[in-house]
Parts: sequence; C-alpha cells; structure tokens
Amino acid sequence: MNNLKYCREELEITQEELGNILGVSRKTVTGWENNHDTMPLPKLIRFCNLYKFSANYVTGLSKTNNYIELEKANKTKIGNRLKTIRTKLNITQQDIADECMISQATYSGYENGKFLITTMTLFTICYNHKISMDEILKK
Repeated sequence: MNNLKYCREELEITQEELGNILGVSRKTVTGWENNHDTMPLPKLIRFCNLYKFSANYVTGLSKTNNYIELEKANKTKIGNRLKTIRTKLNITQQDIADECMISQATYSGYENGKFLITTMTLFTICYNHKISMDEILKK
C-alpha cells in the first residue's frame, strides 16, 4: 500500500478514524501504511470507492489518481477477468503461480471464483504484466 498513508493524510483523517471507517484497529492501519501487512481486497475497494482513489494509485501502480468506481469484491467476476488476461498474455496458470510464489491450485481457485484473490497476488500480477488493477476491479 505504497500511497495509503499519503491518501489518508490528504483526507485529513487519522489512522484511528480510518480504522473505525474500515472496521479495523489503528494498529492494523499502521501495518498497512508501513507495508508490514497488506490491506485485504474488500477493504481496499471500499477505501477507493469511499474517497475516490484509484486502486492503482493507492497501491503504487500509478503515480496519478484516475479514479473509476470499483465493484464490490466479486470473486467470480475477478476470476473471469484474470483468466481472460492470462489467456491474452498466452501464459499458464503455473507461470502466474510461480511468479506470485503460490501454488497452481491456489491460482486456479482464484480464476475459477472459488477464492477471492489476495491484494498482494493481484498487485504482483498487475505489476509484472503492466496491467491495471482498476480494470480488473471496475464495476
């Protein structure tokens, strides 16, 4: 969450206030801002939509905030978009799993909508392949 602290400070809210809004402790927000932990995808989407920040900007994938409304974390839609992107890139699930340091079975579960992809795995895919996180998460 490369720009989370900057975004929060721009909003002039404290870590405690952001924690209350997102239903977590101040300590959790501190962990996200210091990159000791990763904000879960549903919390990231909620933050982006509430305050009109792009996911690309909050995560540091982009230096500019080009906000588009994101859909609530829908594991099926996200999985379908991941599969489409992977197919266009002409790479295997194993290739992506290896670059994300996860099992192929886990990645397959993301594509098939069994599990919601983690923010860090999604970030890694977007970063490595120059893909917009906002496009994957958009409404």
